[in-house]
Amino acid sequence: MSENHPTRRDVLMSLAALPVLASMLEAQTGASSLCFMSAVEMARLIRAKKLSAREALTAHLTQIERVNPKVNAIVTLVPELASAAAAKADEMQARGEMLGPLHGLPVAHKDLLDTRGIRTTYGSPLYKDYVPAEDDIVVERMRRAGAITIGKTNTPEFGAGSQTFNTVFGATHNPYDLTKTCGGSSGGAAVALACGLVPVASGSDTGGSLRNPAAFCNVVGFRPSPGRVPNPKAAFGWWTLSTSGCLGRSVADLAFALSTIAGPDARAPLSINEPGERLVRPLNRSFKGVRVAWYKDLGGVPFDPRVRTVVDAHRKTFESLGCIVDQAEPDFAPAEVAFRVLRAWNTANSYGERFRAHPEAFKDTLTSEIEEGLRSTGTDVARAEAAHGQIWRRFQAFLEKYEYFVLPTTQLPPFDVNTPYPTEIAGVKFDSYIDWMKSCWYISATGNPAASVPAGFTPEGLPVGVQIVGRFKEDFSVLQLAHAFEQATGFGKRHPAIA
Repeated sequence: MSENHPTRRDVLMSLAALPVLASMLEAQTGASSLCFMSAVEMARLIRAKKLSAREALTAHLTQIERVNPKVNAIVTLVPELASAAAAKADEMQARGEMLGPLHGLPVAHKDLLDTRGIRTTYGSPLYKDYVPAEDDIVVERMRRAGAITIGKTNTPEFGAGSQTFNTVFGATHNPYDLTKTCGGSSGGAAVALACGLVPVASGSDTGGSLRNPAAFCNVVGFRPSPGRVPNPKAAFGWWTLSTSGCLGRSVADLAFALSTIAGPDARAPLSINEPGERLVRPLNRSFKGVRVAWYKDLGGVPFDPRVRTVVDAHRKTFESLGCIVDQAEPDFAPAEVAFRVLRAWNTANSYGERFRAHPEAFKDTLTSEIEEGLRSTGTDVARAEAAHGQIWRRFQAFLEKYEYFVLPTTQLPPFDVNTPYPTEIAGVKFDSYIDWMKSCWYISATGNPAASVPAGFTPEGLPVGVQIVGRFKEDFSVLQLAHAFEQATGFGKRHPAIA
């Protein structure tokens, strides 16, 4: 936790003075049920003047004070700034000014996203005291939509890897078992949502960073199509492996938040020319006769039997929705070449100069990836780009027959928080720190939209997610099937006992 962590006396209004919240308090925990209200409903209450921005903020600061020290999800907290913003939001509403969709909702941003006037470390000791002068476009758009920035969520060093720990803030713990990892790299965001610390959280995804932590923390994560949330400052303007987005405790909440950060930007060449508002249409639809491809083994990718058991049991769930489910999958071999080479090349371009100046400041896995990227030749990159085009065309052709592809989000359940990354699954040993994440980064290589939705729990009580992949740029369609699955199963309604 940041050294700015507030005391109750300093920043919290007396709950006894808040009649709207008093009836919501859960006596057995001291937590407010408001903190697990849907973001959509919370926004509606604020707009209807049945809840104020200050009341919403107070409830979440209370929950943060109580739960965050146990999980380390929010690593920089700015209660004074948030309190001033909440007061301003209530004053705007009192004056009858136009309100944005997220008006008064607390939000925490991933510590990879620049936040004007708020410390942004990227999980690196090189930036432990860095305070940006400008907002990332995701932060800017959420501010414009009326959200109240409450702080920053933990991430691995420069977002590398799906295990959230760094030397600046330490590890973030899985709220369902504090001895386990929460995944990453949007791990702090997923835990913050799971624990009711915020109703809305931003994130980003290259190799599974919006999907892996969602699966590990029993929330919803969604990797949008590249360009759905544009990045006008990307070093590689035509880069498709990385996307920004958000997570939610439900598909409806996620779509609501995503609608405020999606939309075109003329500065981004891959920007999709569709307004974000289209994402808040009704999610209900019929899936009768819709063809769904069910994964096999992704060409030999190992899966923990506990994950397979949970996910495979849901074939009948999709059939109950009316889907025609066939076991089929394309050949993902080109993704092996494309993702590995291009990821290393991009990492070297992003951090190579800082690595040369401060090699001691980088963790071993990131050092290896940067060095690999620096060794890449023009021929290596050309070969990877050719493979990238091949997997894209192959997957789009595959989805001409099937509207969706379904597979596990992760290859294993949450593992020990002190383990940097798994070195084997089901007896298959790994050479790289990203080998255990293929079920996500194979999909990243295709460029298609994908959602991770809570699918159940292992016998030990650890969350498992199912991944739903849709056609190119058909993001809303993916959210519709994710919503239908969520409504049919209800696993996302279960919250960790710690919260």
